[in-house]
Amino acid sequence: MNYLHDLQAFLPGIIVAVTGLTALLMDAFKVKADASHAVSIAGLVAALIAAILALTGGSGEAFSGMISYGGVAAFGSAIVLVGALFSVIISRDYFEDYDLHTGDVYAMILFATVGMLALATSNDLISFFLGLETMSICLYVMAGLMKQEKTGAEAALKYFLLGAFSTGFLLYGIALIYGATGQTGFPEIAATAEPTLLFFGGSAMLLIGIFFKLGAVPFHMWTPDVYQGTPTPLTGFMATAAKSATFVAFILVLTRMLPAAEAGDWTNVIQVVAILTMIIGNLIALVQDNVKRMLAYSSIAHAGYLLVGLAAGTAAGYSGVLYYLFAYTVMNVGAFGVIAYYERNHGLDFTSIESYAGLGFKVPMMGVMLSIFLFSLAGIPPFVGFIGKYYVFAAAVNAGLVPLAIVGVLASAASVYYYLRVMVYLYFKESHKDLPMIAPGNLFKGTLAVLAVLTIYYGVEPVLPFSGLIELISSYYTI
Repeated sequence: MNYLHDLQAFLPGIIVAVTGLTALLMDAFKVKADASHAVSIAGLVAALIAAILALTGGSGEAFSGMISYGGVAAFGSAIVLVGALFSVIISRDYFEDYDLHTGDVYAMILFATVGMLALATSNDLISFFLGLETMSICLYVMAGLMKQEKTGAEAALKYFLLGAFSTGFLLYGIALIYGATGQTGFPEIAATAEPTLLFFGGSAMLLIGIFFKLGAVPFHMWTPDVYQGTPTPLTGFMATAAKSATFVAFILVLTRMLPAAEAGDWTNVIQVVAILTMIIGNLIALVQDNVKRMLAYSSIAHAGYLLVGLAAGTAAGYSGVLYYLFAYTVMNVGAFGVIAYYERNHGLDFTSIESYAGLGFKVPMMGVMLSIFLFSLAGIPPFVGFIGKYYVFAAAVNAGLVPLAIVGVLASAASVYYYLRVMVYLYFKESHKDLPMIAPGNLFKGTLAVLAVLTIYYGVEPVLPFSGLIELISSYYTI
């Protein structure tokens, strides 16, 4: 009855896959898109419940060691599903306005989520690659959904070409690692690997592919154009769920695949990439006048903060990264949701920061929500973004990486300028003309309110979930 155990281990992914097929069939039989939207939400909620329940169960391996379940894999799956769920909920009105409210679009989101879940639970290079490519192919399609817009076509083409190039590095790295060890399973590779040039080269190429998916410098050039051209709710999905799945997979690689000595050697590389990512992401974001591009470079900077926790290489560091991923998902989906609302009112070109002048008083709830999310992204207490940064920087200090933590704190302080600049335009600049605003839907408002409450609550009361994460890390991985 091992197959029942395997199915139960990957139950969230199976639920989402079945839901995606259902949405696709409903579209084929001309069922209304509202039904596909409702089915997608129901499937994601069921999968999220299954992932949360898996947190309380045991940990282990399934599908002949191809995936892991429970513990960190379950928590990573839950983060991915939270990002997917909120992205789908807030996307309905936006999709309806831009003729994207169809069952196949929701099916594509769900299939991408399946890839992310496979990536976040991978315990083998084969499942790692399958999850990454399933996710990536769906994201390539979603980046080009605005096919009538030049920015949409540019986003899809750049993402596909550069993504295919990075996949080449990743796949060649996997081949070299297999050639050096004769294994594809993470634990088996760790047990048989020797510090040879072949294994070192394979590990380097594998990390290059991972850094590309994270948008880390110097593999970040695709990020601003893709984020700008992708439909805004899907940009939030791409920036949160996809990044969370890749970071969880990165933790799996560092803790389960690379031997202790080898992982220590890569710490210096991660530190350098983290410093470059934090500095360059924030510096370029400072001069952006397009809000979506500003958030794209902000996303790059946040990847740098997360890499600080990985560089620490401790249970507290990895736990801080997981908590930060949850925080980043909540506040970033909310921020892109508000921007999507403003785009619905005045078109896709409504992303210049000057367009936001005086809008804080037009629909006060939207202005307040955006302010909460931006304060949190800036790392200002008592919001969840501050706690996330505190955990990763504290882990770096405790690991003896004080200079790295100082760079992170200074970079985070610099980011306050471009986040607060948006609020200056919202509340302290007069609008150039009277802009009518449509009323946001109740479901949309309620979802943003939930995200705002989570942003505040977990900024005020973060201790218990973080302690639980440290226990998960310590019990499941040998660090």
